[in-house]
Amino acid sequence: MEDEKKFKTKTGYCHVLPDKIVLTRDGIIGNVSQTVNGNSIFRILLIYSAISIFLLYKTYSSFIKGQNLFALFFVVIAFYLIYSIIKSINNSATPIIHRDKIKEAKFIKAIPRVTRSRFEILFEDEKGKIKKRIIMLPGSLNDGENETEKAVEIMKSEKIITL
Repeated sequence: MEDEKKFKTKTGYCHVLPDKIVLTRDGIIGNVSQTVNGNSIFRILLIYSAISIFLLYKTYSSFIKGQNLFALFFVVIAFYLIYSIIKSINNSATPIIHRDKIKEAKFIKAIPRVTRSRFEILFEDEKGKIKKRIIMLPGSLNDGENETEKAVEIMKSEKIITL
């Protein structure tokens, strides 16, 4: 595969091919499995929903007992989780993105010691819905600065992003 360009991500590798972008754990494209990764984050959002419901119950329970500080603490966490669920509803965990289906791609630079650099790719899935795939880049402990520069150069040279 001489047309392949590859860079490290937080959890593996991103292979930029002429027709698609493939995300793998071990750097070998043949090991991509839709059944293991799935292409949605439904399970994670379901878990967050269950935790939010539990926290709202604890909020009510604490409020009834007169423990207003605990009630405030639980409700803040619950609403943060609900906000995160709503914000993440159109995210995807798909390991393969066809380049002709990409609508927009952007690079978000890291805030040192707070966030990681990442690519956000908006694409059309098999059902015609617009989804967002976030590609997290390595952090500062894993040579993140150099890997980020390499990733940005690859994405620019392939005309996936423009800065």
